Amino acid sequence: MLVLGIDPGTIRMGYGLVRSGPNPAAEDYGVISLPKTMPLEQRLHQLYTHILNMISIFQPGVIAVEDPFVGKGERRFSGSALALGQAQAVVLIGGAGQGIPVFHYAPAQVKLAVANYGAATKGQMQQSVTAALNLSESPETDAADALSVGLCHLMQSQAAQVLGREIAPGQER
Repeated sequence: MLVLGIDPGTIRMGYGLVRSGPNPAAEDYGVISLPKTMPLEQRLHQLYTHILNMISIFQPGVIAVEDPFVGKGERRFSGSALALGQAQAVVLIGGAGQGIPVFHYAPAQVKLAVANYGAATKGQMQQSVTAALNLSESPETDAADALSVGLCHLMQSQAAQVLGREIAPGQER
């Protein structure tokens, strides 16, 4: 199974393709960077186009995307959480339009699965994903986060398989 992991953002969107197996491997990863000066609707369209291109080129079996983080007790979304939600929506629409199941994961769940600590720092996540995928060098933080989301999905899928359960796309975990 090939998983396209996404760390959403309207200025920097991390992506990582992780292949399952006895030793999971990173097929490709990177960051889509767009200028802050570009109008939001144009950035969202560019991100959508990139998502469709990645789907066309790599043909992932599933997409795993990190949900926006909203702090405990917050009454409303902050501007950055709203922007992350918009970027996540682009991924959801891209996956749905191509018939690819999309799975959502909370940031703490990704950190717990990959670094074994739900409050891991960006640096700890980079180290963990570098070791788990046997990479020669640490990816940028956004790319490492995307690879982590992909790894999290593989781990969730394997656990569900062992337990004889099925995980359904489109549900927050």
